[in-house]
Amino acid sequence: MNLKLSACLLACSIAVALQPAHAQSALPEAVKVPDGHRVMLETVGAGEITYECRDKANAPGQTEWTFVGPKAVLNDRAGKQVGDYFGPPATWQAKDGSKVTGTQVAVAPAGAGAIPYQLVKANPAEGKGAMQGVSYIQRLATRGGVAPTSDCTAQNKGARQVVQYQADYVFWTTR
Repeated sequence: MNLKLSACLLACSIAVALQPAHAQSALPEAVKVPDGHRVMLETVGAGEITYECRDKANAPGQTEWTFVGPKAVLNDRAGKQVGDYFGPPATWQAKDGSKVTGTQVAVAPAGAGAIPYQLVKANPAEGKGAMQGVSYIQRLATRGGVAPTSDCTAQNKGARQVVQYQADYVFWTTR
């Protein structure tokens, strides 16, 4: 490999490594935050998602694993707990008691075996504190969390399974 190409590859790999976790350029268009917003908080959510074996909507006699809800701890980049994520409805709550819910705007595929990336339009925050001013929430860097692969049949309808997951939750504001 020539020296110029080697230097270019090194510079490119450093530039990619130095991009913040919320770099929009590398994301699918559907989950990018609109212009005019800036990051106010980055967290790592680690926890579980519960699924239940239920009848398929609009498919009599068929069953499927259905999302019931999440339960996760939100940590800052240093590993300190700054809040919780739970639902339904999907709720992100800071340690100061302020919380925000939202409406899903879009999803985009993530890696194999991982729940999709997500863009959520935030509702006005409840309570005074860290969640005030949140405009959007992104779920990125997802690992795990997909529905169980075990059988979901009429015989085990109502059964619940919990799967582990991790994701970055990036909170955006217009302030």
